Amino acid sequence: MKKLSTQELKKIKGGFSIFVAFGIAALVSFIGGVISGYVHPESCGGE
Repeated sequence: MKKLSTQELKKIKGGFSIFVAFGIAALVSFIGGVISGYVHPESCGGE
């Protein structure tokens, strides 16, 4: 097995970015809020 140099390690693409995870979580949260607001509508005044 060949030991990779630092330059070769930096060239490797792949994995799962933390920003992608945050983006997916934000999208799921937003869609859940939209669906919740549609199913359980409340007035803006809170009355």
